[in-house]
Amino acid sequence: MKDEFVVGVDLGGTKICAAVINSRGKIIYDQTLPTKVWMGKTFILNTMITLIEELIQKCRLNNKKIKGIGVGSPGPLDISKGEIICAPNLPFKNFDIITPLKDKFNIPVYLDNDANAAALGEYMFGAGRGSRNMIFITVSTGIGGGAVLNGNIYRGNTQNALEVGHMTLEKDGPLCNCGNRGCAEVLASGTAIAREAKRAVNRGEVTSLSQYENVTSREVFKEAELGDDTAKRILDTALNYLGICVANVMNCFDPDVVVIGGGVSKGGSIVIDRISGVVKKRCFKTISENTKILQAELGTYAGVIGAAALVIMGFKKNS
Repeated sequence: MKDEFVVGVDLGGTKICAAVINSRGKIIYDQTLPTKVWMGKTFILNTMITLIEELIQKCRLNNKKIKGIGVGSPGPLDISKGEIICAPNLPFKNFDIITPLKDKFNIPVYLDNDANAAALGEYMFGAGRGSRNMIFITVSTGIGGGAVLNGNIYRGNTQNALEVGHMTLEKDGPLCNCGNRGCAEVLASGTAIAREAKRAVNRGEVTSLSQYENVTSREVFKEAELGDDTAKRILDTALNYLGICVANVMNCFDPDVVVIGGGVSKGGSIVIDRISGVVKKRCFKTISENTKILQAELGTYAGVIGAAALVIMGFKKNS
């Protein structure tokens, strides 16, 4: 794919990010527009088309130079049909998002779960470069995951593998949005950290977190670094649960590399250090000693680069 380009589209409930990317994973030009979910599915599809058209024009390319479009979307999906089955934060139900894009641009279009796409992006162009078996775990509002095993995305029987955020860590723990109790997501996500901080403030604990009108995980990390005991306790608990989650995944998959992404991963060295410490205690020794745990490298562009990587991977397999 020398001197050829692909388009990656990261479709989210809040915004749609699209980018023209070369075969080495470098972003040539990117642009973001609000999703405006209340406008409906046709509006969202047209927004995607508009973004792609504008990117191609601004990069002074033609469709012959664009070898394909990759779309990363929240699931569940039916990848074989190119359908978004029912994404919780998008107005789609059994919606064929691939055919309209193929018809419009007359080039191949690839669809996958956004976490799978981000995993592939990190595998090909980020922290997972050079690995064979890589697990990607993203920790932000929720917790998601993806796996690239023996060079291929692992999707599972129903194409919904690596829902690591809904691994049960406490059988009688807090209620998760999925309906289960004690999921990793409700115990270790950015949302969970913020929730516990707000509860501490509301209980009247003496903590520097009380100075904030709205406490998020970012403020908890900041105040923990400055020495606040409440913030340190909240982080210690959440990161311990996250470490258990990572150890469980490692015991199941025995990867070369585990890449941690998402907003919580930006909390500093404490995140990787704490996870690594818990893994050392809880993971099978042979596995833990031969697995690297790394912070993601692609940051906010993981989704859009990963979507483009779907196309690049597809062409490599077909070449």
